[in-house]
Order: sequence, then C-alpha cells, then structure tokens
Amino acid sequence: MSQYLITGGVSINGKIKASGNKNAALPCIAAAILTSDPVILRNIPDIEDVQVMLDVYRSFGGTVEPLDERNAYRLCLGDIKNSQVPLEAARKIRASILFAGPLLARTGKAILPPPGGDVIGRRRLDTHFLALEELGARVDANAAFTFTAAKLTGVDIFLDEASVTATENAVMAAALAEGVTILNNAASEPHVQDLCRMIVSMGGHIEGIGSNVLTITGARKLSGCDFAIGTDYMEVGSLIGLAAVTRGELEITGPTPRDLRPAKMAFGKLGIVWEHEGNTLRVPRNQSMKVNHDLGGMIPKIDDAPWPGFPPDLTSIIIVVATQVEGTVLVHEKMFESRMFFVDKLIGMGARIVLCDPHRAVISGPAKLAGSELTSPDVRAGMAMVIAALAAEGSSVIRNVYQIERGYENLVERLSALGGKIERQD
Repeated sequence: MSQYLITGGVSINGKIKASGNKNAALPCIAAAILTSDPVILRNIPDIEDVQVMLDVYRSFGGTVEPLDERNAYRLCLGDIKNSQVPLEAARKIRASILFAGPLLARTGKAILPPPGGDVIGRRRLDTHFLALEELGARVDANAAFTFTAAKLTGVDIFLDEASVTATENAVMAAALAEGVTILNNAASEPHVQDLCRMIVSMGGHIEGIGSNVLTITGARKLSGCDFAIGTDYMEVGSLIGLAAVTRGELEITGPTPRDLRPAKMAFGKLGIVWEHEGNTLRVPRNQSMKVNHDLGGMIPKIDDAPWPGFPPDLTSIIIVVATQVEGTVLVHEKMFESRMFFVDKLIGMGARIVLCDPHRAVISGPAKLAGSELTSPDVRAGMAMVIAALAAEGSSVIRNVYQIERGYENLVERLSALGGKIERQD
C-alpha cells in the first residue's frame, strides 16, 4: 500500500491548470455506450476512477484509444459482447452503477454487483431502481442487481431524492426510450449538465438543462460526438483552501466562475477571497483569515446542500481551512452521516473541533497543527488531510492514498511543482 510523506510549513505558490471534472468524466464514459459510433472525450482527468470506468467499458467489447492530445480518448463500442459489470471493478468505485441506464437502453439488460467507493455513510440506490422501473425496467436485487427491459418508454417521473447518479442513469436510459420522459426533482450539478450536453451533442433532445426538471425526448439512435467536459470545481476549491492555509499565492487556469459561486460564499465566511479574470482564478497571499460573523455577532454556519448549494464534497476541505481561521464557525454536513468522522485525526493534530454529532462540527481557530500519522478514508477527507499536513509543523504520513488518487490527478507531481514537500512511497 502506498503512502505520502509530507513536511509542512511551506507556502504553496505558483500556477496550476485545473483538471477535468471527475464527476462529469465518469457518466460521460458510461454514456459512450449509447452509440455504436466513435466518441471522443476531452479534458478527462488521469485518475484511478477514470481508468476503472474505461476498463469496464473495454469489458463490454469497447475500444479505448488515447489521443495525442493529453487527457483525450477515442471510445468505440460496436457490438456489445456482454452486459455485466466485472465484480472487481464494481467493488472499486460507486460510479459503476452508472452503466445500468445505458446498458438497459442499448441491450435491454444490465447486471451490476453492488458498487463500492467512499466510506462516507449510507448511499442508497433506491432512487436508481425506482426511476428505471418507471421507464419499464424490471429489477432483481439479490446477489447482483439485474435490470431487464423489453422496451423503455418515456414517462413523468418524480425522483424521491435529487440524486446525482440516479438522475444521470435516468437521463441516459430515457435518451433512447420511446416517447417523452419528464424528470422532476432532478439533480442539476455542473457534472449532470455536462452529461446532458454530451447527449445533446450526440443528437439527443433534452430541455431544462441546469434546472431540476428535465424533459428528454427519446431518440431512435444516437451518433458519436466530440465533447470536452468542464473543469473540476471540487479540485479548484481544494486548491483555494490549500493556498489560504499555507499563506501562499496561487493562479489556477480553467475554472468556470459560475461553478464556484456557492464555494465563494462559504469561503467568504472564513475571510478567504479570490479574483477571477478571463480564464484565470487568482488566490492572493494576503487573506484576512478571519471569520465574518452574522448580524449581531452571531457564529456563522456553513452547510452543504444539493446544487446550487455548497457542495458536500468540499465539506472536508472547509473544515480544515476553518481550523486555520481566526474565530468560530459551525459546519453542518446534512447529506452523509459518516463524512465527518475523520475530524478526530485533525483533533489529534491539534485542531480545536467539537464534533456535536455525525453531522455538525464547531471549529475554533487558528490552531497550531502538528504532523501526524493519518489514513485516508475517502477521496475528499484524504485531500483534506493532505492540506492539513502541508499546513502543519513537522512531518506527516498519510496512508491509503489510493483513495485520494481516485479523485486528484498527479497530485504529488503537481503539488511539488508549487513548492509542497510531498513524496509518494510504495
């Protein structure tokens, strides 16, 4: 098992290009199944989860050809050899569930072992099953999840929760269904929008992109496309937090300003700002790093929510940043009951945090952090630990870095280029 050896106390400075959005790349790879024509995908991050998804695509008989342009692939799946996701791949990532919709639409059958992924609490799959059943699929949820459908038919669906991956599965299935599907209470995150735009570029018909009501008119056939996904605003948020806590100055190229509006409000409560000009976001060195109190001097709250709320994937990052800010803030994680359990490691490093319950933490800062031995439980908590270690005095060891590299591209190389003292050891 690999680990990171990190020596903290050094400012992060320089320029870095934002990677492609992992959460857009994974459903877009699955959507390439919807056509027998070649599909070119650009700005795909070079991370573990992407490679697993590409391996699953190959297992169906597809070809994956890296292009000369970095982070670009040509995918083609003529005849589908089988409709079963390999067990080992399913155990590695939760996104394996995204093959259910396109396989059903293309072959009328999909077999998926229960998906793995991050350990951040219960992540129910019921919404996927209910949406696909509404479209005409039969679901057998015994040892493996088996979906079958003689024909998918458009219908008016109300999702029981605004699940991102369930929305994506329903959209992909509806893209080749007969008739019109109206998807109510749909997720509207930027990566869901990217998937919808890709399907439109393939000849699909989707109205309401960016809203919580999507109208999908099924097509008889979809064609190939050449599509570039957007930048990863989760990575951008992580880099902003890293620059702030190490008192550095950072230029990030590629971010989309509208994708960062919820994060900008949350970081602003901690006295952290940035400038956006053209294609470049600049995090200045001289941040106030002081909590901005609510009216009457009240302690502010940062809480996550479905889009366009503050992204839950940045909750771990904002907690670490709050430990280095003067003042007290309440962070309320409403969506996953186990995401905050990593804070005991931060407390062991010297952070002043009161974990009120599985969803709420009160953080008082600034705290002097000391290096420690840590283990990454999931992608975002792992990156939060990297940020804490780089802000701490002394050396830290972070184990189980596979969980971090599932979501962050060439992290050691890129952070080292910015002055970070980080080494990967096998």
